[in-house]
Amino acid sequence: MKGFLKFIGMSVGGWLGWWLGAQISLYTAFMVSMVGTGVGLYYTHRAVKRLLP
Repeated sequence: MKGFLKFIGMSVGGWLGWWLGAQISLYTAFMVSMVGTGVGLYYTHRAVKRLLP
């Protein structure tokens, strides 16, 4: 369950990063998507650690 939630957090973070970066260029979309994936994983990991035993 924890892995699935982290996967969802990474996907949402990556999608948001891609959406923000696509306003500028394809390369920027890729780079911001990678950052968004990491941020999504970080915050999802913190939330899962706090909420699930």
